[in-house]
Parts: sequence; C-alpha cells; structure tokens
Amino acid sequence: MTVEFGRQSVLADVRLSTTAKRVLEKRYLKKDANGRVIETPEDMFRRVARVVASAECKYAPGADTSRIEDEFYQAMSRLEFLPNSPTLLNAGRQVGQLSACFVLPVEDSIESIFDAVKQTALIHKSGGGTGFSFSNLRPAGDKVGELTEVAGGPVSVINIFSAAADYVRQGGVRRGCNAAILDVTHPDILKFISCKGDPNALTNFYISVVVTREFMTKVRSGEDYDIINPHTGEVVQRLNAACVFDCIVDQAWKTGDPGLVFIDRINDDNPTPELGRIRHVSGCGEQTLLPYESCNLGSISLPRMLKRDGERVVVDYEKLGRTVKMAIRFLDNVIDVNRFPTPEIEKATLRNRKIGLGVMGFADMLVLMGIPYNSEEAIFQADQIMEFIKETSHRASSKLAEARGSFPAYEGSIYDVPGGRPMRNATCTSIAPTGTLSIIAGVSSGIEPSFAMVFVRNILDGENLLEINPYFEEMARREGFHSKELFEKLVSSNHLHDMECVPDWLKRLLVTAHRIRPEWHIRIQAAFQKYTDNAVSKTVNFSHEATREDMANVFNLAYDKGLKGITVYRDGSRAAQPLCTSESGVKLVDQYLDNCSCH
Repeated sequence: MTVEFGRQSVLADVRLSTTAKRVLEKRYLKKDANGRVIETPEDMFRRVARVVASAECKYAPGADTSRIEDEFYQAMSRLEFLPNSPTLLNAGRQVGQLSACFVLPVEDSIESIFDAVKQTALIHKSGGGTGFSFSNLRPAGDKVGELTEVAGGPVSVINIFSAAADYVRQGGVRRGCNAAILDVTHPDILKFISCKGDPNALTNFYISVVVTREFMTKVRSGEDYDIINPHTGEVVQRLNAACVFDCIVDQAWKTGDPGLVFIDRINDDNPTPELGRIRHVSGCGEQTLLPYESCNLGSISLPRMLKRDGERVVVDYEKLGRTVKMAIRFLDNVIDVNRFPTPEIEKATLRNRKIGLGVMGFADMLVLMGIPYNSEEAIFQADQIMEFIKETSHRASSKLAEARGSFPAYEGSIYDVPGGRPMRNATCTSIAPTGTLSIIAGVSSGIEPSFAMVFVRNILDGENLLEINPYFEEMARREGFHSKELFEKLVSSNHLHDMECVPDWLKRLLVTAHRIRPEWHIRIQAAFQKYTDNAVSKTVNFSHEATREDMANVFNLAYDKGLKGITVYRDGSRAAQPLCTSESGVKLVDQYLDNCSCH
C-alpha cells in the first residue's frame, strides 16, 4: 500500500491486515472438531460466491454459474465489496441463515412476548440482530385481565429479551445486537429514557425514543403533549414536550442512550404504505422494516473505487457502477438461497425482497483524495457518490425485475405509478456501521471519520488489538517523525493536534472524530441519507467536555436536516468502549513495533 499525500496516489494492492486475519480466524473461517482453522480467507470467499451464485439456476435451470461465481469471488477477495457477517459466516454451512437485520413484533400478551423471545434466540443463534418496538405494551402497573396481577411494563420486558440475548450468542461467536424503541407518547417513556442509567444494564441493547413532527414542534414551543395508554387508547396524562426532550438529552449526555428515531421521516420513504406504517428499526438503526421482515446488507469499499486523473485522485465511477450492479445481483441472490429462521420471517421477507447496499471507508477515501472530513468538499463528495449509488442500484434492481419479476408487493407500492419501472427490491440502499467488515476490508467504518490515529480496539471477547492508521504511519515514516514515543503518546491521549512534530497540513487532513464539530457529523449523515432508501447508521461523537446544550443542538439539527435517526456518544461516558485510547495501549505499541522490526 502506497500513500503519497503530496501527489495523492491510490491504494495499490490488497492484503489482509494482521487484525483482519485474526478476526477471520476467530469468527468466520471453518474449524474442525478441535477448534483448528481449516479454511483460508480465499476458501471462505469462494464458498460464499459459489452458494450465492447458485441462485441463478432458479431463473435459468441448468445455467453455468461459474462466471457469476467468479465475479462475486473477485469482488470479495479484492475487498471491493463484502456482504454482511452472517453471509460470510453461514453460506454453504449447516445454518444457512444469511441476513443481518430482523425486526420482530411484540404485542401486548404473554404469548406474543415469549414467541418473540424464542424467535430472537433463533435469529441470534444464526448470526442476525434484532429490532423491537415495545410501544404496544401496556404500562407498568396496569391491570392484566380480571385477575389482581399487574403488568410489568416495557422496561421489564426489555430485560427479558436482554437476558435471552446474552444467553444466545450471534452465530455462536458474538453477543446479540438489539435495538429497542418506544413511542414518546407511552406512559412509561420516562422509565424507558433512564433504563440504561446503570452502566451494567441492557448492555446488549441500543435504545431510542420514537418522536413525531408534532412532538418536535411542541418541544420548540414549550407545549404539553398527550400521553396515551396503548392498551385502552385513552389519554392518561400530559407532559411538557421540552421537559421530556431535556430528559432525553441529559441521559444521552450521561450514557450515550437513548437516541432518537424520527418516525414520520421514516414513513415518508416507506415503499409499501399499503402494507402499513413502519414502526421498527434494526439492531444498529440502518434498516427500517415491517414486522417480521429481514434484510441482507452489503458494503462497497470506497477506497477501492478510486483512480488517478493526472495529479489528482478521483472516484472511478465506471468501476463503482460495475460494482453496484454486481452487488445488487449478489444481494438479491442471497434472498433466494437464504434459510430463514421462521416461516413468518420468510413470508414477510419474500413479499418485499428488501436489500441494503451501502459503503465503507468513506473517511479513508477522503484522505486519499486530499479532502478533510469536516469540509464542504467532503459534503459534496458524499452527495455525489450516494446519488450515483442510489440511481445505479435502482436501475440494476429494475433490470433484474425485467428478468425475474418485481417484488410480490409491488402493486400499490411507490413504484406502481403510471410510467413507473418494475423493481425487484422494495429498497436497495442502507448505510450500515460495518464494524467487523471494515476491519476485514482494512478501511474506516461505514461513513464514520477516523476515531484516532493510534487506538485500542476492544473486540473478540476482551481481546485488545492495536490499530495504527496506515496513512498516518506511512507519512510519519516519510516525514521523519515516526517514533515509539509518538505512538505511545497518541494511544494514551488521542491528541494528534497537540503533537508539534506532526505537520499542520496532516493534522487537518487526518482529523479525528472528536476534533470534528458535531454539525459536520450531521451534515455528512444528511448527505448520505438524502439518497438512501432505508436509513444511515452513524454516531455523532462528542468530546468528554461537551455540554448538554451541545447535544440538544445536535438532536435539533438532526431533525432539521431530515435524518431518520440520530445516535450520539460522549467520549468516556461508558466504562467500556469498543474503541479507546488508554495507558493499556502502550504495551501494545511495544508489541506492534517489535513485530514490525521482525519483517
């Protein structure tokens, strides 16, 4: 890999990093009965490509699928495109469940609650994540039937799901990922807002409050709003919208939860309104789904979509277009070879055939193009790239529909209009967080900025892995400021801007998450959301010194910019973070440099 910031060269070759190999060995590659790895990364990509390409025979019996298989294999092995983790993990294996995102309805009965718990266990066992709305549950203290028993309320039910998710690991290799949402009009809304106040509570759940345009309007006017018992439909109380909003902000400042879900904005883009309003989001918030729907995701590595144009590095839109078309076919094929956890999920998924193609490595792409993340040029690039991906993906889905037919619920959908084109998939695009996928691909996560130049990644059951930004390390060597002392300072503090030995131009280009004003985070997310069918998973990072007012301003800006949801995190507000800078990383720096000197 060559990085020449002065002349802005492009990534030259593709190799799995040491961290990527470790993640693959621990999570994805086949093992024998003794736990020994018996599959190479190339074997894994070939296994996935062969299974996904086999779907072609459904539409052309006896077809030679070798060409499509090779196309899928090349895209994955070159790290240009990767499907979601369950596809890498389960394709061609006994489980055979390939989707990442699921939502399950939870109705106001013991039977529905524990049916959903069972389905959650099956989904997590197969590697998927789940999203739930608990808004239909009666509040705590409500009478149940004719007996003297009273309901425990949504928060107590969420704890049941959390315990079940802790017991069953996703695909046997990681804890289950869950999202819980509750309408702001629910009588237990204040309990829900504070339910993660204990740092040990609901550690496998993200929580968000569902808010409407009416609520946000009343926040700004300081008016009261109705609290409605979902069991009776009666107004049981009125609360001040601004005070409830302040409670949300205060708790998010303390712990990072809850986020906000702007439900009206989500339903503005509902492709099948005749099937009902969307009330659920997936485990990481990037997917908005109807009850029992699932969705399989995939992400294009943007740094692999660049080319040199004279002295500049630009997006290779011809290559990006080819990759998008391939990815849409890949993701549609996944639906046909998938083994669904339950009949209800299979029926709901096949009805709309939703897929979610997104991107990863956006921050790295900007670095290679010489563009700071917090700049108008970065906003422009985000806008241009996602508009191109959306239009190209919709054309590809339409072309597939001409050969395979539109999704079954096409009639009455937003595409079913005079002159409308057929569509194979009700949705085509999502922006996922790409946690482990970005590690495998060796790029920055999703559309997030770089967290730090040197940091510790806490993953794999407590195993700590040192990450050093490759562009920073390359330039440190080239400019002559590469040193053990520098890396030790950075892994302890994340204060690149304070390092006198680092040139100012490089500090501006390699700006990290906490040095980027929150407004830039929102504007980048909004640029991608404008051209994304589903939603965008992104976290707005705040420094530890950020105030509650800072957070309130970002929540309001997210609403004004048309986001479908907003997640925030103030550095250090949780004891355990997946990414951190700390003194414990100093030893890892020594190990890293020792290993480098051996090669």
